Amino acid sequence: MMPRLLIIAACLVPFTLAQNTTLTVDLGYATYQSNVSLASGVTSFLGIRYASPPVGELRWQPPQRPANESDIQQATVLPHECIQGSNGLSATNPFERRSLVKRSTDSEDCLFLNVHIPSNFSSNSRLPVIFWIHGGGYVSGNGTEPAQDFVKESGYQVISVNAQYRLGLFGFLPGQEVKDNGVLNAGLLDQQFALQWVQDHIASFGGDPAKVTIWGESAGAGSVLQHVVANGGNTQPPLFRAAMMSSSFLPFQYDYNDTIPEKLYSEVVIRSNCTNSSESLSCLRSADVSILTEANNEIGAANFYGTYAWVPVVDGTFSVDRPSVLLNRSQLNGEALLAVTNSYEGNIFVNASAFDNTSYTLTDYVSSFFSLMNEAQIRQTVEIYSNVSDLPDVLSQAEAVMGENIFICPTYYALQAFGLEAWKGEFAVPPATHGLDLVYYFQSASDEQPQSNTDFSNAFSGAFLDFAASLNESQKLNSSTITPPWSQWSNGHTEMLFNLTASSEPVIQTITTDDALLERCEWWRSLSEVNRQ
Repeated sequence: MMPRLLIIAACLVPFTLAQNTTLTVDLGYATYQSNVSLASGVTSFLGIRYASPPVGELRWQPPQRPANESDIQQATVLPHECIQGSNGLSATNPFERRSLVKRSTDSEDCLFLNVHIPSNFSSNSRLPVIFWIHGGGYVSGNGTEPAQDFVKESGYQVISVNAQYRLGLFGFLPGQEVKDNGVLNAGLLDQQFALQWVQDHIASFGGDPAKVTIWGESAGAGSVLQHVVANGGNTQPPLFRAAMMSSSFLPFQYDYNDTIPEKLYSEVVIRSNCTNSSESLSCLRSADVSILTEANNEIGAANFYGTYAWVPVVDGTFSVDRPSVLLNRSQLNGEALLAVTNSYEGNIFVNASAFDNTSYTLTDYVSSFFSLMNEAQIRQTVEIYSNVSDLPDVLSQAEAVMGENIFICPTYYALQAFGLEAWKGEFAVPPATHGLDLVYYFQSASDEQPQSNTDFSNAFSGAFLDFAASLNESQKLNSSTITPPWSQWSNGHTEMLFNLTASSEPVIQTITTDDALLERCEWWRSLSEVNRQ
């Protein structure tokens, strides 16, 4: 749902440690071996299968335990990514065809994860674990983001895991037929299955299953939010102790059999030539993957600009209600939360060219984006955003509507739910648009940072590593980081601002949340039932 990180951690070839160290781990169902070093002092186990291939009869079924393997498996090559999809490109919602095709690196057989550990690991180490979930709007992304950097940046005091999960219609096909004869939110269940894998196996890599922190960016952070409220906030046994969200993504989350989800399902059935089948889901399971991939892309591209067709639904089991409802009740998994938003989250999701036409108004944008709001609600929204002093034109107002509704306000709902156990940061490095924080989490991506400063990078990424280790921003893994004392968000609505001057000098200081922003968030909260959030 954001521009995917351009750094590719590894090509599909083996990487060998300089000292030719080989580590072997027996997982019971398979033994994995690796000598790959993607960062100095870190050994990476790449492409560990955590679930069976979700193909054929296992399409739209819960993830299944992988088959036993008698031979030693070489964990030295990144796996194929899950089949990629498209975001909405239509400004007016007519159907728009695209020539997107299945890429050679795409595969339904993609349920793999990577584990990154200190090369001098001991299975008795019991290190804290960061479980990274990639972004991409639930339609794109993969396991190539360099999560090995977290191990090195922490001073080898954490280990990290990053997992792939089913995307697009393969992971988020909605509808009553899927509920009756398959499973809804398969992509989220993949993530949950991978988290259970961590509970079962991470001790073999020197990790502590009782000290797992889940972290993601964009739809990855949205996934974190989904797990925080999963099962009504009562997932048993617990799968993590803390959550970290970078630009949490909360799109409209309909009931699985609402009008729009059923229309999406019907569209897939039509495009897969399954209309005349008495068992349409069985027919879809038999459909050629290329046909489903085309439907995946074309239906996604037809969505309103900057939005996504294939997203989580309320399924009654994993997702028992809309996230905002469960957050309002503080029905939560996890003990503590660290959340960061970017200053201008909505900008890249608004079609700026539409506003070149001076007759296109904020009312036009709001009424197109929020199709379930009535005229009075649309009028009130336009009035609110037209009177924000630092939003001088219609385009900036539309960008704020998008950014606050989908990213920023859901973050504050989560902070409020966690109360005293929540910390808030703001990433403001210009232009501070959605996704630009990604390259500051990973030291190996320093060449892609618009501005570079080692002290800033250590402080910004270090905040997440500190939290994963201790759940407290006052306890630092690296005492030399320049971040000042950082209070919980609920203590006077204190946030930590992370910025750089034009000459790349760090500006890291506490700020207070804007009360006017929180008032706008309360407006969106009052509309959460209407907008299905």
